Amino acid sequence: QVQLVESGGGLVQPGGSLRLSCAASGTIFSIYGMGWYRQAPGKQRELVARFSSGGSINYADSVKGRFTISRDNAKNTAYLQMDSLKPEDTAVYYCNTKKRSIDYWGQGTQVTVSS
Repeated sequence: QVQLVESGGGLVQPGGSLRLSCAASGTIFSIYGMGWYRQAPGKQRELVARFSSGGSINYADSVKGRFTISRDNAKNTAYLQMDSLKPEDTAVYYCNTKKRSIDYWGQGTQVTVSS
């Protein structure tokens, strides 16, 4: 059974930073890859950053240069370092992985950027 548990969200002022974590069980990120997605109110869920099973990394244009995805293979945990946060980054952030053609999602963590 694959389980993904996100943590690290919260309220931050514009220009601030947060680091999200996604701890996985039942899968191995270094083999299957993973991604961070977000969904703002009234909008579709969108890809923020991901690393593939081959190790390549992709970012949404809106976060390039501000967000960094990383992982700790020993802990089977992925991270999303978010710097220079903007109000438009406000959303629920989800961790995702796909294993044997099945998508798995975490419960999401709220990120609110506001003064």
